[in-house]
Amino acid sequence: MGKALVMVAIVTGASSGFGYEVCKQLVEKGYKVYGISRRKHAPTGVTAISADVSDESSVRSIVDEIARTEGRIDLLIANAGMGISGPVELTPEEASKRIMDVNFFGQVYAAQAVLPYMRAQKSGTIVFVSSVGAPIALPYQAFYSASKSAVNSVALALRNEVREYGIHVTVVMPGDASTGFTDARIKHHDSGVKDNGAASLYPGCDSAVSSMEKDERNGILPERVAAIIVRVACKKNPAPLYVTGFKYRILLSLYNILPTRVAVWLVGKFYQR
Repeated sequence: MGKALVMVAIVTGASSGFGYEVCKQLVEKGYKVYGISRRKHAPTGVTAISADVSDESSVRSIVDEIARTEGRIDLLIANAGMGISGPVELTPEEASKRIMDVNFFGQVYAAQAVLPYMRAQKSGTIVFVSSVGAPIALPYQAFYSASKSAVNSVALALRNEVREYGIHVTVVMPGDASTGFTDARIKHHDSGVKDNGAASLYPGCDSAVSSMEKDERNGILPERVAAIIVRVACKKNPAPLYVTGFKYRILLSLYNILPTRVAVWLVGKFYQR
């Protein structure tokens, strides 16, 4: 009898949150898992690799080495990401560029690196981990929403480009979840920035972000989101987009059917709690 085929998976952002839990669950399913993150940390049974996903040459070199070692790459979970908050006007250029480098280009670089191997074997699945903040522009998290919206656009275009090669591309958009992502968010708020020495320029920023963070801390556990990501990754023909959580599927459906003016106004009112 021939040796059973071992499926090979790469997970970015593997040291914590969704990525860590996805790695655990893929190992339990029998995958050979490689976890890439800035911190060389991953669950037992996972080969942990330290890298900055925004460094294209580093990502490509790692993927090439995995392919040489294993002979194939079956699954990419492009999950690495970061968060920033603050008004658009007061967000420094380096901060807005950094979040695009990590959240957008970091996922694109990983996909570009695995595609030659998936094309050659005429199979593979790429799962981009995005956010409900992609279709819904979040006030005071504009650049986070922009980075995730860009991920969605590239993923959906890529889905059609590589269909003929037997490669599946899909996006999972989590809602609020209780992970270390909340505490790691970098804030560029207007504390101390005054309008003519009188009032803060954006007095609603702190309360809006605090409200978001409260929702996140009370959100679903990362292992539940990871279970959805893994289930989607294992589908023979995954749909283009998935939203985690019934509440968020309803909210997104309402957002999409309302007139844009009304939908955007309601989002603003929601974060003025």
